[in-house]
Amino acid sequence: MAEYLSPGVYVEEFDSGAVPMEGVSTSTAGFVGLAQRGPVEGLPQLITNVADFGRTYGGYLSENEFGQYRFLAYAVASFFANGGARCYVMRVAPSDAKMSSGTVGPLTITAKNPGTWGDDITVSFTPGSKAKTQILEIINDGGKKKYRAKNAAGFNAGDVVAFTDGDKVTYNRIVKNQDNIITFENDYPDSIVDTNLLPEKTISTCEVTVIVKYDDQVETYENASFNIEASNFIEKMTAKSDIVTVTFNGGAAPGAPAAPAGGDDKKDAKKAPAPAAPAAPAGIAAPMDILKVSGLTLTGGSNGSVANITAGDFIGVDKGAGKRTGIQAFLDNDNVSIMAVPGVTDPNVQLTLVGHCESLESRFAVLDCPRDAKKVDDVIAHRDIFDTQYGAMYHPWLSVFDPLDKKNIPIPPSGAVIGIYARSDNTRGVHKAPANEVVRNCVGLDVQFNKGEQDILNPKGVNLIRTFPGQGIRVWGARTLSSNGLWKYVNVRRLFIFVEESIRANTSWAVFEPNDETLWVRVRRTISVFLTNLWREGSLMGSSPEEAFFVNIGRETMSQDDIDNGRLICVIGIAPVKPAEFVIFRLTQKTNEAE
Repeated sequence: MAEYLSPGVYVEEFDSGAVPMEGVSTSTAGFVGLAQRGPVEGLPQLITNVADFGRTYGGYLSENEFGQYRFLAYAVASFFANGGARCYVMRVAPSDAKMSSGTVGPLTITAKNPGTWGDDITVSFTPGSKAKTQILEIINDGGKKKYRAKNAAGFNAGDVVAFTDGDKVTYNRIVKNQDNIITFENDYPDSIVDTNLLPEKTISTCEVTVIVKYDDQVETYENASFNIEASNFIEKMTAKSDIVTVTFNGGAAPGAPAAPAGGDDKKDAKKAPAPAAPAAPAGIAAPMDILKVSGLTLTGGSNGSVANITAGDFIGVDKGAGKRTGIQAFLDNDNVSIMAVPGVTDPNVQLTLVGHCESLESRFAVLDCPRDAKKVDDVIAHRDIFDTQYGAMYHPWLSVFDPLDKKNIPIPPSGAVIGIYARSDNTRGVHKAPANEVVRNCVGLDVQFNKGEQDILNPKGVNLIRTFPGQGIRVWGARTLSSNGLWKYVNVRRLFIFVEESIRANTSWAVFEPNDETLWVRVRRTISVFLTNLWREGSLMGSSPEEAFFVNIGRETMSQDDIDNGRLICVIGIAPVKPAEFVIFRLTQKTNEAE
């Protein structure tokens, strides 16, 4: 409560009404699969169009090399073609895939992630310098020389510097810089002093400009330093690279003489390597050798063997936040609401995906049926593995044009179906069953199922994609894989996910508020306003809000024990709209009988 310490008029604000609620997104997709490049560990990457996918994950994969696991790129392209706007992608790679690498001087440069794509990376180096000055005076401090500079700004302890007198260059390292007085690792002769207005003898810091190129991507890091303590240390500057990882080894350059005999400690050898040239003191030769290299092309990358791919690669490993792989990586993502592993029909992978969605209760899985399941019995055999309200299965595979092989190929339907989910959500709403929708960029089906076959598969929860004369290719089913009749429709399950997540995201303001009548009224109003808007949009059944939903909160939902233990319990009921799955017209013959 505000303090009132002196006479006056006080104006205060307080909240008493409903808090506006905004519905969460229902159309953000998540995909897991093999790609040409891209991170295989950590956070899934946001992709907003096909070109964006190409920049991050590369192009389409060849059937000869990647076989049945090559469909991620096709699924993402189909997702965007059918109305999707945002998706997150997690790459999977075979266990024997390798990263391209190369070594120059004290640097080891490695491609950011595995694959032969890294063999096309080139790295070049040019001299750079962030500071330059002249020495005005030599100060003898107890036998140790110190050097007064005209302007020592930018010269930091640990920096490698170059001294030039117009004819030759010698390298050194700064030990200390204070008040324009510099102490070097090795003493310079008295001739270093130059007090001229236009000096001929100067010292300058030694950095390099690193240019990394891959395809049409170019990254430039200016004035990268070999000083580990500096803010422009080469490892720190290149840490944000999307292409390479740079490691500073700090050792001697290749071909430099070995350390003197008499010391078997490896650390001694590392600390004091023999000089590579008279002009470069010990420990400085290796970094400066980089300036002799015009460029470096990485080698040794490998895509790995498809034979080494297992279900475990797609399932992933939970190594903790930021280090998860496969499906597990989506534990670090709160935005995704629909997920698929395109073309991978291994029951272990699909059951893991379903379990992931069930445990979070905020996601829906779209599953593919095996391509070779062309008979009803084969489709049912695969479908019977599952019983979940958080997933749906679609069949058959789609025939689309392959930009890589320049011919039509079959691809799994999950990417297109998730795009249709997004399209239906955006044009009609999540309450609308995502069916009777045209599949875009699809020229045919891998196998045709007829009405009689669908009469068997539809009650089983298999959503067929069918061709209709004059109406194109359409998704012709909207059922989940649940045996519970309350949750047999995709739109009903996804509507409840939407309502639950919207309430969760918009009511955190109530936490730690006094648990009394005032709070109960505000919570009731907040949720009622949100559900009323849904009813007006056609998401809920009923001719009035009272028929569409109820929101109960108060003594009828909470005991005194609940209140004493900090629990606020609100009971909400909604009446979802069900799709008109069977449209029945009953006709009779009308006769003109005499009255």
